[in-house]
Amino acid sequence: MDLAVFQRFFETCVGDWVSDRTYHYLTHQEVERSQTEFQIRALEEEMKCKVLSDNDFLEPEKLGMLPGYHLDFQTVSEHGDKKAYGLNFLFVPDGEEGGLLSGFYLRDRAYEESKPMVAQFKFNSTTNELALTTNYTSVVSVDSITLVNPKMRVRKILNYHRPADGEALTQIALAGFGIEQKK
Repeated sequence: MDLAVFQRFFETCVGDWVSDRTYHYLTHQEVERSQTEFQIRALEEEMKCKVLSDNDFLEPEKLGMLPGYHLDFQTVSEHGDKKAYGLNFLFVPDGEEGGLLSGFYLRDRAYEESKPMVAQFKFNSTTNELALTTNYTSVVSVDSITLVNPKMRVRKILNYHRPADGEALTQIALAGFGIEQKK
């Protein structure tokens, strides 16, 4: 896979977006809707180095080629609850198999646990889908972002109760779905 296709995915995502999402909390049978406004900006090399360092990764030779971004978002739930968050993230590809680019997704702050976090990613250039898997303490989050066109993304979030090591993901705690549109 040409790394340029992966880069274009992210370059298209830079900008201001609005998202309408529905969350299904299966642990207590609740459905919640929310609207999120978020901004994605490219990271300077200094911040890419910080994200690498925060996650105990060595700086690669071609740091400028790694997709790195800053994300700010502001969410308002249908109940009026508000949440704002910002983080820096970086993608470090490490291989390709069956047409999927894979590697590490590094953040200086994670969503479920406010600390640096290393996750796994897979990118399918045929479908323009980025799949992210993060192992948190009590859940495993599997997040999918599909770039439908330069102004629309479809988001799917599945949080599983974290199983014992080596066991399959079978118990969903939360399922979220959303349409994200570029302003």
